[in-house]
Amino acid sequence: MHIRSRFGGLIVIAILLASLGAFARADAPQAVSDPTRDAFLKVIDRPRVPLAPEVKADGADAGIARFQFSYATQADQRVPGILYEREQFARDGKRHPVVIALHGTGGKKEGEATLLKRLANLDFIAIAIDGRYHGERGKPADYNAAIAKAFAQGTEHPMYYDTVWDVMRLIDYLQTRPDVDASRIGLIGFSKGGIETWLAAAADTRIAAAIPCIGVQSFEWALDNNAWPARVATVQKGFNAAARSSGVAHPDAAFVRRFYDRVLPGIYKTFDGPQMLPLISPRPLMVINGETDDKNPLEGLKLCTDAASIAYERDGVPDRFVVIIEPKTGHAVTKDAMGAAMDFFAKWIGNESKAPVK
Repeated sequence: MHIRSRFGGLIVIAILLASLGAFARADAPQAVSDPTRDAFLKVIDRPRVPLAPEVKADGADAGIARFQFSYATQADQRVPGILYEREQFARDGKRHPVVIALHGTGGKKEGEATLLKRLANLDFIAIAIDGRYHGERGKPADYNAAIAKAFAQGTEHPMYYDTVWDVMRLIDYLQTRPDVDASRIGLIGFSKGGIETWLAAAADTRIAAAIPCIGVQSFEWALDNNAWPARVATVQKGFNAAARSSGVAHPDAAFVRRFYDRVLPGIYKTFDGPQMLPLISPRPLMVINGETDDKNPLEGLKLCTDAASIAYERDGVPDRFVVIIEPKTGHAVTKDAMGAAMDFFAKWIGNESKAPVK
């Protein structure tokens, strides 16, 4: 592993290297079909309904236009979103790169407005959507109730998986827009949104570059090392309701496995970080994490990044995989790390990017 400091030593960027001998060509194509990917897609699959998009202009400021939009992902689900882009994009007849931002637990699309404006000023079409049971789609109580219901019935996956489906349908919608370059779609997410980012990028090869922030982890490592409580705490009320319905007064790792098996099937085995991150290669991937983040402990993170490193070396593109560990930082993303993320998107999918990413 080669480690170098940037941003005045505040951030450590690790480009993970392995001595594997012969490399594949840098432009080697990624196979769309993969047993792990196919299995995940089967779990999250829903009947496809017409997208029926609706778009409404919502003003402009300093040359950046804002739009409200929505689209259907299931018979009973419409996803609301906001979109920022330069005003001339609607009439210049060109196709432009896109970055989608996914919020964390308890967040909403409007919480990403500052990031979206920044991206729009960097010539990206910038988009955020409300995750399942968030923002216009529900309150925290609704989210936790849906999680408890999923444990009891196993008929939906409100934690992470269903939002991944919504992201994939969002990409279907973006492909219909004349201002979008569908070959340059990036995805960034935070905490819950970070988990959804690496799951979605592993599942959907149309995502050309991904930056999961404070969300990469090995669920299995956390279970084996009693490091699961911090992650479960993000949905504590829903988890507690599931435990009560099972007559469990003091949940342990064994019960957490039962909980995951119902709510997030496969998350600590087939679809865990070490299995899914390698599926993103050879597309550009930046992982951002805090050194002291108890929700994403470094030991579990390293299992994921080591596995991804091997894949990027195998595909001959180690420069497309970057890990940022922020010293003395918990479950947060610093200003410097966000700057690095913007540079990463600009390099790989921005208007000046030249390198093939497929």
